[in-house]
Amino acid sequence: MRKKLHELIEILESVPATVISGLFLLLDLVPHWIEEFGGSAVSMDFLPFDPAWVTVIISGIPMLYLAVWRVIHNKGISKISSALLISIAMIAAIAIGDLFAAGEVAWIMAIGAILEDMTTERAKKGLKKLISLAPTQGRRIADGKEEMIPAEKIGEGDVLRILPGETIPVDGVILTGETSVDQSIMTGESLPVDKAVGDDVFCGTINRFGSIDIRATRVGEDSSLQKLIRMVQEAEDKKAPMARIADVAASWLVPAALLIAVIAGIVTKDIVRAVTVLVVFCPCALVLATPTAIMAAIGQATRHGVIIKSGEALEKMGKVNTVAFDKTGTLTYGRLEVSDVISFDESLDENALLSLAASAEAKSEHPLGKAIVACANTRGAAVVESDGFRMTAGKGITAEVGGKKLFCGNETYLEENGTLLTDAIRETVASLRTQGKASVLAAEGGRCIGVLALSDVLRPEAVGMVYRLHGMNTDIVLLTGDNQKTADYFAAQVGIRQVRAQLLPEEKVTNITAIQKEGKTVCMIGDGVNDAPALKTADVGVAMGGLGSDIAVEAADVVLMRDDISRLPYLKRLSDATVKTIKFSITLSMCINILAVALSVLGVLTPTTGALVHNAGSCFVVLIAALLYDRKFV
Repeated sequence: MRKKLHELIEILESVPATVISGLFLLLDLVPHWIEEFGGSAVSMDFLPFDPAWVTVIISGIPMLYLAVWRVIHNKGISKISSALLISIAMIAAIAIGDLFAAGEVAWIMAIGAILEDMTTERAKKGLKKLISLAPTQGRRIADGKEEMIPAEKIGEGDVLRILPGETIPVDGVILTGETSVDQSIMTGESLPVDKAVGDDVFCGTINRFGSIDIRATRVGEDSSLQKLIRMVQEAEDKKAPMARIADVAASWLVPAALLIAVIAGIVTKDIVRAVTVLVVFCPCALVLATPTAIMAAIGQATRHGVIIKSGEALEKMGKVNTVAFDKTGTLTYGRLEVSDVISFDESLDENALLSLAASAEAKSEHPLGKAIVACANTRGAAVVESDGFRMTAGKGITAEVGGKKLFCGNETYLEENGTLLTDAIRETVASLRTQGKASVLAAEGGRCIGVLALSDVLRPEAVGMVYRLHGMNTDIVLLTGDNQKTADYFAAQVGIRQVRAQLLPEEKVTNITAIQKEGKTVCMIGDGVNDAPALKTADVGVAMGGLGSDIAVEAADVVLMRDDISRLPYLKRLSDATVKTIKFSITLSMCINILAVALSVLGVLTPTTGALVHNAGSCFVVLIAALLYDRKFV
């Protein structure tokens, strides 16, 4: 029975049902409007019933159900809600035969509920996508044999083999083999991380190159990926929906309305005046003030490539005094480009060195190798066919180019293959490392002939954006999974003084929580899966929508669809204006209500004309909100 009643209420609260309710109310309004303003009475005898009954049934029943449910189930003062006041006014209007007034207050409240739902509803798809990243199986090695087993059957201490391209199913430590692991899902690092025996690997990360055997250390619910999923769920649960202003005000509106109505009825001996007071006292304009302003602001933001998912996010953005940035894909583009080509051989200019390195790397699948080849193609350096290509996972490659045997890789790889590295070369590599750059050394015939440095690319708008946020008395902190030197370098480039690097997802959450405990309101900007818990934990989460992961986008409160971080100051100004508009609309609606109550007590207004005045107040609120849509904030 309860289930069927709940299904009926959902149908009556739906948009199509509310539209039908409004059409019947309009049909009933026409004769009332003509009669109230001096026209001849219009007969509705062609209908078997008063059309306002349809409005009362469709929009009134859900309101009455909500009021009764709250009286029964809520505790203390929360039993008194705006729905209770509307229900009392609706029943009183029906009792004296003014169905239009009863239908009008119910329908306006139904519209307010729909608008509020539209501004606060948040999709749950991001969490489902995050869960889908969890590996479903693993290759266990037992008694010298390989067997594929479901991930949930992997136990702590099991030995697993991970082949190139496979997702690591549990947290573990490498027993044999060397590789490079893409762990951007956990740390946001733009580069695969070289791994060798004794290094830790994390669930959900991807083995890019070499085959490795690992011993499982944390499995099932204890794995890093499952912890990431739980953090997003817990942070989502902590996000309380924005309290409805009408319900907050109802604790004093309902008693006040009833008291004034009773006094007016007793003093004037006119029950119509008492009912009119209840009708005009209904907080419909109050209910509309917040969702209409929020919808206008959301529409304004959408035109500028900013998607705002809730009114709560708008309200809190105006209070933000600390902004935390991820680095990769947020302050930077998250793509590697060759930044320096340094030759150590006088017979080789930069272009010749680039040509040799790109030719050797042409068959490599490593992001560094691909970036070198892309740079050669862009600069017009020749990329020729190589022979004898061989890659050592996590270290480098060797290939024959034009009869020369070249080695390209890190310092360890070159030294293992008989290359002498001078102090000057080591100093050059160290200097590049302090600039947050990755280095690929090139060697031939036992000597190092040059180095190619690669770096993430800073967004050109980042510097100006940070400057404007500082001008708005906002603290800025960099929270990144990158190494400390890289983080320090990019932070210095844009003017960020607070830097916290080498952070896993849970450590980002811990840092944000610590800032919040200092009494600050935090906005977090990120783009990766690893940023999802931090985006949820922050007071306002902002995701890069153009290149950012779907999970980060779903976890965030605000999405920058054009990846334009210069929109952050605009977002802050817009949120301030929205809050001011809501406060003004609430004040105006209360003033209209007070005036209407006075006119009702004096007998100037009837329930029908009171409903029309009441409707006019709601229209004013909508018009004020509409003005927000065209204001300039950029």
